[in-house]
Amino acid sequence: MSIPGQVETSPVTEAHRFDEPALAAYLRGHIDDFSGEMSVSQFQAGQSNPTYRLEAGGHRYVLRKKPPGKLLPSAHAVDREFRVMQALRDTGVPVPRALHLCEDPDVIGTAFFVMDLVEGRVFHDPGLPGVSVEERRHFFDDFIRVLATVHSVDFNAVGLGDFGRPAGYLERQVSRWGKQYEVSQTEDIPAMARLTEWLPAHLPEDDSVSIVHGDFRPGNMIAHGSEAGIAAVLDWELSTLGHPLSDLGYCCANYHGEVSSQGNFSKLDHSALGIPTEAEFIDAYCRHSGRDGIPDFAFYVIFSLFRSAAIIQGVYKRGLDGNASSKQALTFGDMARERADTAWALVEERF
Repeated sequence: MSIPGQVETSPVTEAHRFDEPALAAYLRGHIDDFSGEMSVSQFQAGQSNPTYRLEAGGHRYVLRKKPPGKLLPSAHAVDREFRVMQALRDTGVPVPRALHLCEDPDVIGTAFFVMDLVEGRVFHDPGLPGVSVEERRHFFDDFIRVLATVHSVDFNAVGLGDFGRPAGYLERQVSRWGKQYEVSQTEDIPAMARLTEWLPAHLPEDDSVSIVHGDFRPGNMIAHGSEAGIAAVLDWELSTLGHPLSDLGYCCANYHGEVSSQGNFSKLDHSALGIPTEAEFIDAYCRHSGRDGIPDFAFYVIFSLFRSAAIIQGVYKRGLDGNASSKQALTFGDMARERADTAWALVEERF
């Protein structure tokens, strides 16, 4: 019987094969206690950096690497993932133990890092189908708490003071993702053009700065196997220093329209399912982060939908080029337009 959220792997796809004996020999010389024969399988979830399960000498590891082929500028930053997880290791943020970063492409073709495997469950559908109301409620309580904990970390104290340029974060993000969208554009999306003009003209006055995850969602959490609390936060590729409410807006995008092929919150019976409403989500975040409220919160949702549209467009383009981590990338053709249209509808409704 399938266990809700159970993580499964499959044989490595042809597009993402690498020299396994070369990797095993390298890791024996760079990771303590790495020994014996090594087996490799691939996690099928995720679209950005190919991710593999390694087993050797009775230990289980995870390898994350850049994908093959021509890559967008500054994308697939496995070095940043490794660094931030190392920095957060002794904080209240649950992260896997990062073991080794290799930036030499001669080993297996691209840069990669290895971390401990954290056992547990991953819920790629944010509605957490197949679990009890109590588990679902506990998951989201802890999910929001961990999000606020990420934003509360003293980034200077953990050695991340130079991890980003916090001043002007939202302005730079709007510009960056607009340019990334242009590079990977495959069709005209009028709402993206409108958002590119609207967002810079409506930047909020709140200039808070924290570590931001950049892709904080249920699918990037490992829940404990016996309960639904968060055992580890994964996929720090987009992390930086920036505005904490950009993470919160990204979380709440699921409350607005059919914006995800993996489920959304917009038409659910929240109380019956144990999922917080958007207002309850924001209230819980404010409680955990010590905020009194969030003026113009819709801006952060609009910005997050815009950024998501640009990211999804990049995934789709990689799928067309044959470089995506999963065949699902080719099903993303309409998602960028849907997210952009949802964002523009929020602009017309709230501003």
